Amino acid sequence: MNDSGIVDLVPSAVRSEWVRNDLYPNASVFQLFRQHAERHPMKEAVLAPDESISYADLLDHSLRLAAGLRARGIVAGDVVAYQLTNSWRCCAIDLAVAALGAVVAPFPPGRGRLDIESLLRRCDARAVVVPAEFAGIDLCELIESLRPTLLSVRIPIVEGGEPQPGWLSLDQLMKTEPLEMASLPAVCPDSPVRLLVSSGTESEPKLVAYSHNALLGGRGRFLQRLHASGNDFRGLYLVPLGSAFGSTATFGSLSWLGGSIVVLPTFDVAAAIQAIERFRPTHILGVPTMFQRIAADPALTQVDRSSLVSLVSGGALIDDASVRRCTEAFGCGFISLYGSADGVNCHNTLNDTPSVLGSVGRPNPSVCEIRIVDDQGGELPQGEIGEIKARGPLSPMQYVNAPELDARYRDVDGWVRTGDLGCIDRDGYLVLAGRKKDIIIRGGVNISPVVIERLATSHPDVVSAACVAVPDADMGQRVCICITLRDGAPRFSLSELTDFLTNQGLEVHKLPEYLRFYRQLPLSPAGKVDKKKLTAEVSCLGHRASADI
Repeated sequence: MNDSGIVDLVPSAVRSEWVRNDLYPNASVFQLFRQHAERHPMKEAVLAPDESISYADLLDHSLRLAAGLRARGIVAGDVVAYQLTNSWRCCAIDLAVAALGAVVAPFPPGRGRLDIESLLRRCDARAVVVPAEFAGIDLCELIESLRPTLLSVRIPIVEGGEPQPGWLSLDQLMKTEPLEMASLPAVCPDSPVRLLVSSGTESEPKLVAYSHNALLGGRGRFLQRLHASGNDFRGLYLVPLGSAFGSTATFGSLSWLGGSIVVLPTFDVAAAIQAIERFRPTHILGVPTMFQRIAADPALTQVDRSSLVSLVSGGALIDDASVRRCTEAFGCGFISLYGSADGVNCHNTLNDTPSVLGSVGRPNPSVCEIRIVDDQGGELPQGEIGEIKARGPLSPMQYVNAPELDARYRDVDGWVRTGDLGCIDRDGYLVLAGRKKDIIIRGGVNISPVVIERLATSHPDVVSAACVAVPDADMGQRVCICITLRDGAPRFSLSELTDFLTNQGLEVHKLPEYLRFYRQLPLSPAGKVDKKKLTAEVSCLGHRASADI
């Protein structure tokens, strides 16, 4: 047990073995960042269209913020939550909190009142940082309305605008005299440093606790495998830094690699294309829908893309046709990443041949070992589909204030059940088959949305596709496919689509029975296709129809 009250469900002997095998730095996040800042102080750490910042300046702001937080009572083990758009300030908060031995709990902008209340209550946040306004919502007013039920929140902080009575200004805190290095506490690298948000299958979002070692030696080393030279890594983060995917920015790109990150306040296709030319990233980190949208925009061909080494696609499965379109449009390699906040990581490498496009690479035990198990937990032979279990140096400590989730998903040896389906093929590659909860059951037959989506996006006019279930009194569920088309492409009928899918080899009993066209598929705050929203929108469909959203 540490100051935060969080316990580690991975056996200590296993963690110690990872230390002995040099898979962990056995150092704190702030300690490693400081070393990079001292070696190359003028190097750009965070680049953005409106404001960029060097390693030296980011270190200075972090120490000033740490001083301001300490003066207001933040100590080791306390939780500091924030909901901010992407900027260097997110990284400064991460580093300041880590320097104090406290725990940061970011969550992406766009989560509403119920989610914010649930997250703040679950993590017992002592401080919370929000912008004065986001998407027309007064977030200070929202937090104030929640405070009577959130007794742990004592330090509300606002970014931008004049703070109301009882609130602190983030900008003013960063003008505090910086802490002396000698006054910083000794921080155990096995103590928690960040809570990652995972929506999972629960009605409320869940939080997962990660230690310094797991974020640096697990998620950081994953990035190093993508770009071995390390400090010239320059990642354009299209995903929110407050998401699980975005956690690699401060902790991996900056603290572990000593590289640079490029950020945009929100995802926008035109801004992303401009950032590629202006900031010349080596890697772009995003979700499939983002890459599909950018690749379909003719403006991409007009900018210099020669700096790009690879796209890194996570958060959801991507089909082979989209991978080929993206590699052609961006003119670089493609990394298909399977990862989650719950503690799993597997990805292909640029050395993998095109014949393994349908997989997410071979598991790398030095980051995350993977097993395929049946419903009773027994390990399945190669080639058989089952649930994916994971454990490795990036494994989290536990779910936060949710023993029922630990009991459901973790075992005594530290393995986590992911709820994802897949198999290890004969060549040792992990092939995904969707999530258990996403399976559509039509007349007693299990239908995987992933199979249909992959075939649909192989159509030359389809940019992206998502399949969801429509309740049906007769069959239990039926399949609705939601599609976006490339600009100028004519719409097709449901029968034309099913003919195409049949010609691609899809069985008749798996064909979609509803078709809806979208200008853009809705995205969750983390940037993934929001299937919950799609499901709600199609739930009242009672007949075959096409609609434009």
